[in-house]
Amino acid sequence: MQDLQAIFNRLQEAKKKQKDIKASYKEALKNSSSYTDLVDELKTLRAKKKEIEEAVRRDFGSEFTKLEDLKIDIESDTELITDIAITQLMKGESIAIKDEDGKDYEPVFKVNFKKVA
Repeated sequence: MQDLQAIFNRLQEAKKKQKDIKASYKEALKNSSSYTDLVDELKTLRAKKKEIEEAVRRDFGSEFTKLEDLKIDIESDTELITDIAITQLMKGESIAIKDEDGKDYEPVFKVNFKKVA
Protein backbone atom coordinates (compact mmCIF):
# COMPACT_ATOMS: atom_id res chain seq x y z
CA MET A 1 0.00 0.00 0.00
CA GLN A 2 1.33 3.43 -0.89
CA ASP A 3 2.08 6.10 1.67
CA LEU A 4 -0.84 8.49 2.19
CA GLN A 5 1.42 11.54 2.58
CA ALA A 6 3.38 10.73 -0.59
CA ILE A 7 0.20 10.46 -2.62
CA PHE A 8 -1.09 13.71 -1.09
CA ASN A 9 2.17 15.49 -2.01
CA ARG A 10 1.96 14.15 -5.58
CA LEU A 11 -1.64 15.35 -5.78
CA GLN A 12 -0.71 18.83 -4.53
CA GLU A 13 2.11 19.07 -7.11
CA ALA A 14 -0.24 18.02 -9.94
CA LYS A 15 -2.80 20.62 -8.83
CA LYS A 16 -0.11 23.31 -8.82
CA LYS A 17 0.97 22.41 -12.37
CA GLN A 18 -2.68 22.38 -13.47
CA LYS A 19 -3.19 25.84 -11.97
CA ASP A 20 -0.12 27.20 -13.77
CA ILE A 21 -1.24 25.83 -17.13
CA LYS A 22 -4.76 27.24 -16.66
CA ALA A 23 -3.32 30.65 -15.77
CA SER A 24 -1.19 30.67 -18.94
CA TYR A 25 -4.20 29.68 -21.01
CA LYS A 26 -6.34 32.46 -19.53
CA GLU A 27 -3.59 34.98 -20.19
CA ALA A 28 -3.38 33.89 -23.84
CA LEU A 29 -7.15 34.26 -24.19
CA LYS A 30 -6.98 37.74 -22.66
CA ASN A 31 -4.50 38.79 -25.33
CA SER A 32 -6.75 37.60 -28.17
CA SER A 33 -8.83 40.50 -29.51
CA SER A 34 -11.40 38.25 -31.20
CA TYR A 35 -11.92 36.42 -27.92
CA THR A 36 -12.42 39.62 -25.93
CA ASP A 37 -14.88 40.93 -28.54
CA LEU A 38 -16.84 37.71 -28.31
CA VAL A 39 -16.83 37.86 -24.50
CA ASP A 40 -18.25 41.40 -24.62
CA GLU A 41 -21.00 40.28 -27.01
CA LEU A 42 -21.73 37.34 -24.75
CA LYS A 43 -22.13 39.66 -21.75
CA THR A 44 -24.67 41.72 -23.68
CA LEU A 45 -26.62 38.61 -24.67
CA ARG A 46 -26.57 37.31 -21.09
CA ALA A 47 -27.99 40.59 -19.83
CA LYS A 48 -30.78 40.41 -22.40
CA LYS A 49 -31.46 36.78 -21.47
CA LYS A 50 -31.63 37.71 -17.78
CA GLU A 51 -34.19 40.45 -18.52
CA ILE A 52 -36.39 37.98 -20.37
CA GLU A 53 -36.07 35.39 -17.60
CA GLU A 54 -37.03 37.96 -14.97
CA ALA A 55 -40.09 38.99 -16.95
CA VAL A 56 -41.26 35.40 -17.24
CA ARG A 57 -40.39 34.74 -13.57
CA ARG A 58 -42.71 37.57 -12.49
CA ASP A 59 -45.53 35.83 -14.35
CA PHE A 60 -44.77 32.57 -12.51
CA GLY A 61 -44.44 34.02 -8.99
CA SER A 62 -46.29 31.36 -7.01
CA GLU A 63 -44.67 28.50 -8.94
CA PHE A 64 -41.21 29.81 -8.10
CA THR A 65 -42.15 29.98 -4.43
CA LYS A 66 -43.18 26.33 -4.63
CA LEU A 67 -39.93 25.58 -6.48
CA GLU A 68 -37.85 27.15 -3.71
CA ASP A 69 -39.82 25.22 -1.06
CA LEU A 70 -39.22 21.98 -2.96
CA LYS A 71 -35.52 22.76 -3.21
CA ILE A 72 -35.30 23.17 0.57
CA ASP A 73 -37.29 19.96 1.13
CA ILE A 74 -35.01 18.03 -1.23
CA GLU A 75 -31.87 19.30 0.48
CA SER A 76 -33.15 18.40 3.96
CA ASP A 77 -34.36 14.96 2.84
CA THR A 78 -31.02 14.29 1.14
CA GLU A 79 -29.21 15.15 4.36
CA LEU A 80 -31.62 12.98 6.34
CA ILE A 81 -31.17 9.97 4.05
CA THR A 82 -27.39 10.36 4.32
CA ASP A 83 -27.55 10.47 8.11
CA ILE A 84 -29.77 7.38 8.25
CA ALA A 85 -27.52 5.46 5.84
CA ILE A 86 -24.39 6.26 7.86
CA THR A 87 -26.14 5.26 11.08
CA GLN A 88 -27.26 1.95 9.57
CA LEU A 89 -23.76 1.32 8.22
CA MET A 90 -22.20 2.00 11.63
CA LYS A 91 -24.65 -0.46 13.22
CA GLY A 92 -23.63 -3.09 10.66
CA GLU A 93 -27.05 -3.14 9.01
CA SER A 94 -27.45 -3.46 5.26
CA ILE A 95 -28.46 -0.41 3.30
CA ALA A 96 -30.97 -1.00 0.52
CA ILE A 97 -33.06 1.48 -1.43
CA LYS A 98 -35.30 0.80 -4.43
CA ASP A 99 -36.97 3.32 -6.70
CA GLU A 100 -40.50 3.08 -8.06
CA ASP A 101 -39.27 0.92 -10.96
CA GLY A 102 -37.68 -1.57 -8.59
CA LYS A 103 -34.10 -0.56 -9.39
CA ASP A 104 -31.67 -1.00 -6.51
CA TYR A 105 -29.46 1.84 -5.25
CA GLU A 106 -26.35 1.48 -3.17
CA PRO A 107 -24.64 4.17 -1.11
CA VAL A 108 -21.46 5.81 -2.32
CA PHE A 109 -19.20 7.24 0.35
CA LYS A 110 -16.55 9.85 -0.34
CA VAL A 111 -13.71 11.12 1.82
CA ASN A 112 -12.43 14.67 1.42
CA PHE A 113 -9.67 16.44 3.26
CA LYS A 114 -9.82 20.11 4.13
CA LYS A 115 -7.08 22.37 5.33
CA VAL A 116 -7.00 22.79 9.10
CA ALA A 117 -6.74 26.41 10.21
